[in-house]
Amino acid sequence: MAKHRYADALALALGEEMDKDDSVFIIGEEVGQYLGTLQVTKGFLAKYGPNRVVDTPISEVGIIGLGIGSAMAGLRPVCEMMRLDFSLPAYDQIVQHAAKIRYMFGGQFKVPMVIRGPSGVGRQLSAQHSQALEVLFAHIPGLKVVVPATPADAYGLTKAAIRDDNPVVIIEALRMYFEKPEALEAIQPGLSEIPEGDDWIANIGEAKVLREGKDVTLIGYSTMTISCLRAANLLAQEGISAEVIDLRSLLPLDMATPLASIKKTHRAVVVQEQWGMYGIAAEISAQIAERGFYDLDAPVQRVTGAFVPMPYSKALESLAYPHEEDIVVAAKRTLGGK
Repeated sequence: MAKHRYADALALALGEEMDKDDSVFIIGEEVGQYLGTLQVTKGFLAKYGPNRVVDTPISEVGIIGLGIGSAMAGLRPVCEMMRLDFSLPAYDQIVQHAAKIRYMFGGQFKVPMVIRGPSGVGRQLSAQHSQALEVLFAHIPGLKVVVPATPADAYGLTKAAIRDDNPVVIIEALRMYFEKPEALEAIQPGLSEIPEGDDWIANIGEAKVLREGKDVTLIGYSTMTISCLRAANLLAQEGISAEVIDLRSLLPLDMATPLASIKKTHRAVVVQEQWGMYGIAAEISAQIAERGFYDLDAPVQRVTGAFVPMPYSKALESLAYPHEEDIVVAAKRTLGGK
């Protein structure tokens, strides 16, 4: 299997789908002449031309509106947001139109569009560029929401999203974009590998066991999946065997995989980068309590970001989102530690 960086995996998936299907096109701010804000679409304008790589004004409302209309007309737009934070001006269109059109028209119209962009803590990008807003999308019926953590899933879930006949939001892990393959391989062998062959896609709505364990289940997604794997390595040094579940998809949500793990470990820690109040970890914890209560030997623990706007200060920023040490403490708490 070939090893790739996360950003390169995204570019590879987009290029393969554009090669395969002429109805796929990319629209966004600076996706063409500027080569993409984070270089994901570098070289695309020269290869595919201005009709399929469309630079826009700074108007997320315009990008999403054009995406919805062109999807209804039979195209497959990929709408890039420079940051998922910037999708908020177009949230009305996403919720009131993209998510509801297929339902309200009884399936006569489909909306096969992708909304994608980086999300999460951005290395001193401050309060308006460092948010994790996935709960705002995962709350909406009619959308699909995927959260790839690894290069393989960045590749496989992007391809699956483009081929889907529903609007799919791809929430990409900003801090993973340029992580070197060797750094990922040091955490766990195989993390940077992408299966060869352009017919491979990931399944939306299917969680994955990334590491087997028997003492506690660590449940994460996006960047926090990698933090869970790092925490599992630290716990192993103390003789604690942690199983790591990567959710991969938030809507639809696969609860069967984490519940099966909890039947074995009897303990769970749910980790998210976003604010804890009303978050994804709260939903996962509630479902575990409802459906797996009698398999638990300890209360479910949540590890979340601090309930504050993200500070600019590097030291304060580091305090505002979870680290593997926080996950270790929570895991030990489920085992009777403090």
